[in-house]
Amino acid sequence: MTTSSAESEATVKTGPAHSKFAFLLILATVFLDTIGFGIIIPVTPALIVELTGEGLGPAATYGGWLLFLYAAMQFIFAPIIGNLSDHFGRRPVILFSLFAFGIDYLIMGFAPTLFWLFVGRLLAGIAGGSFVSANAYIADITEPDKRAGRFGLIGAAWGLGFICGPVIGGLLGEFGSRVPFFVGAGTAALTFVFGYFALPESLPPEKRRAFTWARANGLGTLKSMRRFPVVFGLFGTLALFQIAHDSMPAVWTFYTIFKFDWTTSQVGLSMGMFGLCVALVQGGLTGPAVKRFGERRAALFGLTAGAIGFFGFAFASTGWMLYAWILPWSLMGLAMAAVRGLMSSLVPEDSQGELQGAMTAIFSLSAIVAPLFMTQLFRVFTAETAPVLFPGAPFLAAGLMMVISVLWFQAVVKKVA
Repeated sequence: MTTSSAESEATVKTGPAHSKFAFLLILATVFLDTIGFGIIIPVTPALIVELTGEGLGPAATYGGWLLFLYAAMQFIFAPIIGNLSDHFGRRPVILFSLFAFGIDYLIMGFAPTLFWLFVGRLLAGIAGGSFVSANAYIADITEPDKRAGRFGLIGAAWGLGFICGPVIGGLLGEFGSRVPFFVGAGTAALTFVFGYFALPESLPPEKRRAFTWARANGLGTLKSMRRFPVVFGLFGTLALFQIAHDSMPAVWTFYTIFKFDWTTSQVGLSMGMFGLCVALVQGGLTGPAVKRFGERRAALFGLTAGAIGFFGFAFASTGWMLYAWILPWSLMGLAMAAVRGLMSSLVPEDSQGELQGAMTAIFSLSAIVAPLFMTQLFRVFTAETAPVLFPGAPFLAAGLMMVISVLWFQAVVKKVA
């Protein structure tokens, strides 16, 4: 048997039953991967404080730099990963990402100094996560008019993982700040084994293209997308969306501990509520909403709802109010799925991995800016020398960015007939 024929037999067949089976497998992979990621969120501030001996303000700054390094590595390597998946297929890239995340969790769990936390985040950023190739995988096996709904279900899998991950991490954190990292490593290993034995390839050899370095760097990938003007213009909406969105992982834990004196368990439960609402919105609402109202109106509604949610977080005076604003905030997931679906429909099949890599590059560039900007805002407005004590400043800034993203999106989509 030739290599080409062997590869062909390993790929997903085109029938609806095979496509559905492959889709369920990729959902399970994303779900398990997200559990591992979410487990470590509630305890990261405590581990930083433990390793540095400093307070929450400086710890937030270190947390911002950790996110900065992760995003910088993703910006450099995500386009490479996306293009490698266009050349070698999605499956090996997804498996590599899962394996690397397991090593990252072990490094951070055993870290004797702050330096090793940075080493772990560097490795995770290089791996780029499994989401770049997972989204390209979905594009491979899904008809264009159904992609927005399936991207929404990917978001739902992420949300379900976030229901379990932070809640488990918060509870485990009561037994020690390092325990969740080891559980995260175990989850990554389980996901890797599951993917190795169950996940088929989605991109057949005849649809692959040669790897080129011109397309395999962040700036090169973004530049190559200029041949799709509307897609290129929508990168602005994605950037504003992501900078606003990344205020959550950057400062949520620090904000709730500082303002409301929450424990790691309470932080984990709040993150679980985020995940539940995201899962309900993206898993049950995105597909029907896009089908009924179209991608444009669904995106505009989601962006507006996100702005309302961020403003609510910024000015909440008691802890229960945060829960009240989680629902409108979670509706912003409609925008991401709708915009992804719109962009995916505007590029050919052999460029789906490149598109996902370019989008991840945008997310990474935004994530480079967001942690430093948001954590510095938090530190400035919580310091003793602050002009006014306002720990919600990062969320106010995020809400304003969402408003701008609405205007940007409207200007760009006018160019689509």
